[in-house]
Amino acid sequence: MTCRARGGFCAKTGCVLRVEPFAEADLTHDAMLGGKAMIRQPRVGYRAGTDPVLLAATIEAKPGQSVLELGCGAGPGLCCLGARVPGVQLYGIELQPAYAALARRNLSENGLGGTVWEGDLSAPPPEMRALSFHHVMANPPYFEAGRGIAAQDAGRGLGRAGETPLATWVAVAAKRLRPRGYMTFIQRAERLPELLAAMQAHVGALELLPLLPRPGRAPRLVLVRGRKDGKAAFRFHPPQVIHAPGEHEDGVNNYSEAFTKVMKHGAGLPFSE
Repeated sequence: MTCRARGGFCAKTGCVLRVEPFAEADLTHDAMLGGKAMIRQPRVGYRAGTDPVLLAATIEAKPGQSVLELGCGAGPGLCCLGARVPGVQLYGIELQPAYAALARRNLSENGLGGTVWEGDLSAPPPEMRALSFHHVMANPPYFEAGRGIAAQDAGRGLGRAGETPLATWVAVAAKRLRPRGYMTFIQRAERLPELLAAMQAHVGALELLPLLPRPGRAPRLVLVRGRKDGKAAFRFHPPQVIHAPGEHEDGVNNYSEAFTKVMKHGAGLPFSE
């Protein structure tokens, strides 16, 4: 199902989109990667957590290669990737015009060249359809529309629950990949069967990296990567732990040693050493 905005409302899906630009007073200016990337994002609305940072950290792009992010929001993932890999070519597509404009601003203010299109990823603009990419990454909404807890803000609601099926996200990613290119998704663990089934239909050499919130806990998030025309056997990598044992103190995220390097210093997060 596609979603074409008219006056901020999509008649086909009933989505309310954020069209008007954000006022300066409605934005925060937040440091990511220990200040290597500075992100403007709405005080109320969809705000980046750890997920886009972790997703960007897994992308093994080289300078000069191209990376497309589906549903890039305000561009935190693109900015984190650009800060870690200078010279990478950054592209994004975002449904909500206000967030797309914010992504362009964030790229510019971080000294990063890039292109962000406004539009529905399942009916992308011709300029995007004319290109193919070395990597495609995505952090799709974690819930199907009508499921999960409803968000009061429309922008945050679309970030949490979307109308576009997960299988469509995967199909679009595969179509935009160059031969032997990689797609990488981050998703909730309970949707792993759906994600794997969709990816198996389009790419091979699948790899799974579960993320544990703490030692001994079940994974809440998973990272899955596949390669176009890949022939390698499925790889289930050992889980990685995001937070150190114990409770948070004074509101500070007590990341594990490996994830401190990722979140605070801009290190990569390889699927395997």
